[in-house]
Amino acid sequence: MSTFVVSLFLPHTIDFHLSKSTQPSSPRQASPPTISEVGRQTSATSIRGVQDEQVQSILKRAPPSHIQLPKTPGAMLEHEDFFTPALPSAATHFPRPSDPRSLVRSDAHIPEWGAGGLFFNQPISRTDPALPDTILEYAKAQERAQAQKERMKNSQPGQMTTDPRWASDYSVVPAIQGNGGLFNAVRAAINNKSIKDVLTVGLIGFPTDSLNEEKKNDIYEKLEEEQEALAVFVSDKDFDGHYAHYCKTILWPVFHYIIPDHPKSKAFLDHSWIYYVKINQAFADKVVKNYKRGDIIWVHDYHLCLVPQMIRQKLPDVQIGFFLHTAFPSSEVFRCLASRKELLEGMLGANLVAFQTHEYAHHFLQTCSRILSVEATEDGVQLENRFVNVLSSPIGIDPRALAQHREEPEVLEWIKTMQKRYEGKKVIVARDKLDNIRGVRQKLLAFELFLNKNPQWKDKVVLIQVATSTTEDHELSATVSEIVTRIDAVHSTLTHNPLVFLRQDISYPQFLALLSIADALAITSLREGMNLTCHEFVICQDGKASEKKYGPVILSEFTGSSATFDGADLSVNPWDYNNIAEAFKIALEMSNEEKERRYSKMRNMVMHHTGDFWFSNLIEHLAKVHEEQFSRDTLSIPRLSSHNLVRAYEQTSRRLFLLDYEGTLASYGSVNSTVITNTERVIDVLNELVADDKNSVYVMSGQPVSETELIFNRVRGLGLIAENGCFLREPHSQEWTQFPNEEKTVKWKESVKPILQYYVERVEGSWVEERHCSLIFHYQRAGDSDAPSRNAGDCANHINDACEQQRVKAIPTRDSVIIESVDYDKATAARHLFKKYAENTRPDLLLVAGNDRNDETVFRWAKALKDEWVVPNVETVTVGNRNSVAMSTLTNGTTGLLNILTKLSKIHTSS
Repeated sequence: MSTFVVSLFLPHTIDFHLSKSTQPSSPRQASPPTISEVGRQTSATSIRGVQDEQVQSILKRAPPSHIQLPKTPGAMLEHEDFFTPALPSAATHFPRPSDPRSLVRSDAHIPEWGAGGLFFNQPISRTDPALPDTILEYAKAQERAQAQKERMKNSQPGQMTTDPRWASDYSVVPAIQGNGGLFNAVRAAINNKSIKDVLTVGLIGFPTDSLNEEKKNDIYEKLEEEQEALAVFVSDKDFDGHYAHYCKTILWPVFHYIIPDHPKSKAFLDHSWIYYVKINQAFADKVVKNYKRGDIIWVHDYHLCLVPQMIRQKLPDVQIGFFLHTAFPSSEVFRCLASRKELLEGMLGANLVAFQTHEYAHHFLQTCSRILSVEATEDGVQLENRFVNVLSSPIGIDPRALAQHREEPEVLEWIKTMQKRYEGKKVIVARDKLDNIRGVRQKLLAFELFLNKNPQWKDKVVLIQVATSTTEDHELSATVSEIVTRIDAVHSTLTHNPLVFLRQDISYPQFLALLSIADALAITSLREGMNLTCHEFVICQDGKASEKKYGPVILSEFTGSSATFDGADLSVNPWDYNNIAEAFKIALEMSNEEKERRYSKMRNMVMHHTGDFWFSNLIEHLAKVHEEQFSRDTLSIPRLSSHNLVRAYEQTSRRLFLLDYEGTLASYGSVNSTVITNTERVIDVLNELVADDKNSVYVMSGQPVSETELIFNRVRGLGLIAENGCFLREPHSQEWTQFPNEEKTVKWKESVKPILQYYVERVEGSWVEERHCSLIFHYQRAGDSDAPSRNAGDCANHINDACEQQRVKAIPTRDSVIIESVDYDKATAARHLFKKYAENTRPDLLLVAGNDRNDETVFRWAKALKDEWVVPNVETVTVGNRNSVAMSTLTNGTTGLLNILTKLSKIHTSS
C-alpha cells in the first residue's frame, strides 16, 4: 500500500550537463527583474560558469523608463556585502535531501515558472510573453496570437525541431521551488518510520516543451526508480495559464482576502480557468493510472483544488485527503470567484478536507453551506449521498533535524561573527517575501513609529529585515524604499544603523545564525495560512548553540501560527501601527521571567505539533473517517434480516419501537409534495402492534402537534413525538411535554422572522411555514434558476451568524431552509422517554426506523445503547438511500418496513 503525496512540484528537478559551447541563452521572463534579482542572477551565472553574453542579456532587461526602481541606501551596502546571498549551487548551498532549510519557504508561493533555469541548466518556457494589463491591449494581443497560429498551421511539417542541447546527460537534484514545509514533514515522517512507501506526484520544475518524448520518458523512469516520484508533464502554455494567470492572479489573492478588482488585474482573463482545469485533470489522470487498490491519496494546496473530485469520478471508493496550506477566506470573499461551485465541489471529492486552523475550517463549512446549499455540521459537509469530514491540523517543522543543522561548524562560526558584530545591541529579525500580503511595509512604518516614540532605543536596537521576492511589485518596492531611506536619514548615525534592509535572501547558515542571536522575531503578515519561520525561531532560541535568548515572537494575529501559540506570542494587528510599535517596546523591555514563560509555552507547542505529527495525524484521521464513511454508505449497510428480527421478537418480552413517519412508514405522494400516501395501512399496522401489551410503540414526526394528533388519534395507546423531538406524548395520555422553553422560542422566532421576510421578498414563489418550535423557508416553487438556491444559502448563513448565541441553527436542504433549536431533536426525546424505564423493566428489544437526517441522531443513540449493553437486542434500519449510521437497510423502502411490521404483529395474533 502506497501513499500518494500530490502537490504542484516534485521535491526534485533535473540539471542538464551542458558544455560551455551549448549553454542556453538567457531566460525570458514575463516581467523585468529587480536590482536584487539581477545581482542574484549575475552571481548565479558566475557560479555556473555561464558566458558574459548571458549576464549582459539579463542586465539589458531593464524596466520601462517610467518606472524608477528603488535604490539601496548607501548605509545598506555594507550590510549587503556582509550577508551572503542565498545562491543554491550544487556544491555548497543547495539543501541535502535531509535538510530542513526549505521550511523557510513554506508559504508554497513558488518562484516563476522556469526560474530553476537561473541556477540549473534547464530549458526555458516557449510560451508567449505576459499578457497585457488592459482588456483592449489583450484583445489586440489575441489577434496577433491568432495570426501567428495561422502562420504555424501553414508552415511545412517537420520544420519544428527539438533543441539538441536537452538530449545531453543530466542529474536529479533537489528542487528550489515547491512546498518545502510539506516535503520536510513527509521526510520527517519517513525517517521516524511513521509512514513508508510514499510516492510524490508533481511537475519537475521547468518547462518541458523543448524535450522530446524519448527524453521525457527517460526522465520519468529515472525519477520513479531513484526518487519514487511520478512526474506530470504538461505543455508550457497550459502551465502558464494555470499558475501565472489563474493561481497567482485570481486564487492566491482571493484566498488571502485580496479581491482582484484593481485596474491592473488580469482577472478578466476567463480563459485561464480552462488551463486550471487542464492541469488538474493531468494530475488526476496520473494518479488514477498508477493507483493500486488500498493506496492512499493526499492532494495538497490551492493549485489542485479540482483533483479530488476528478479522481473520485474514476475511483469511487478510494481514500482521498485534501490539505489547503494557505488561508481560506470567509464566504463573502470566496463567493467573488466565478468558478466558486466548481472549486468547492472539487475539494469535496475528498473524504477529508483539512486546514491549518479552526477558523479556516469554519469558513469552508460556512461557504459550502452558503454557496452549495448543503448541510454543514461541526464535523463536515453532508452531501446528497455521502459525508465529507472537515478537520483543522496545523503543520509543523522537524525540530530534531533543525537542531542538528544548528550544530554545523559554518552555523556556529556565523553565530560568533554576528554576536561580535551586533554586540551590545538588541537584534530584531524578520524574513518575509516582499509582496502585498506579508506586511513588510506595515512593519517598517511601525518600526519608524517606535523609533520616533522611543528615542532612547535608537542607538541600542537594530531591525534586520530580509526581503525576498519572486515577483516584482514596483509600487510596493518604491514605497518600501522611501520608508527605508527615511529611517536611514533620520535615525542612522556614523556608527549605527537601526534598520538593515536586505533586498536579497541570505544563506541558510546565516539565517540560522540570525535566529539564534536575535532578541525578537517580527512577523506582520496581513494574512497567512501558517508561518513556520516563527517555529524555527523558537527552536533556535534554546541556547544549545549560543546563549539562551528566549526571545519573544511579535506575530500578526492573522497568521495560522498565532492561533496555535494561543497567546504565548505578542499578537499584533498589522494595520495598527501603534500596536506593533508598542509590541517592539514590550519585546525589548520584557523581563527574563516573562520571556521564559512565553518561550516554554511556544516550545511545547512546536515540539508537539511537528511535521511528523502533522502528517501522521492526517493519515490516521483519513483512515478513520474513510472507514466510517464506507460503513455508512448504503451499499455497505447490510439488508435487514427479517428472520433474525422475527426470532428476536419472539424471544423478548419488552419491546420498544421508535418509527419515523414521513418517508419511513409512509412515502411522499411526489417529490415536491408533503402529502403522505398509504395512511390507512399505517394505521392498521400500528393498531396491531400496540395491541400487544409487550410492545411500546412511538411514532416520530416532523409535523406540528395538531397535525400529528389528527393522523394518529385513531391508534389508542400510541406514543407520539412531534416537531422532530420538541414534543412528546406518552401512550394512553392526552398531555404533551414541550422540551424547548416557550419564552426563548418566541424570542428567537421574532428575531428570525424579519430575516426570512427579507428573502421571501426576493425569491418569487417562496413562503415561510411556522411551526410551534421551528420555522421553514420553502422555495421549491421558485423555478429552476440558481438564484433561489443561492438566496437559500445566504439565508441560512445569515441566520446562523445572527442567532448563534440563541442556540438556533438553519439547515439548507434541496428545496427549503429549516430553522430549529440546536438543543432538541428526536434523540433528546428518545432519551427522555427511555428514562421512565427502571433498570429491571428496560426493553430487551429496540427497533428504530427512519429515512433522513433527522433520524441519524436516534440511530446514534440506539447504537450507544447496544455498545454499552443497556439493551441486549437493538436494530436500527434506514429506508432511505442516503448514507446513514443505521445498522441495516431496506431496499424496498416503506413497503418493506410495513411488510416486516405486519409480520411481527401477526406473531402476536397467532399466539
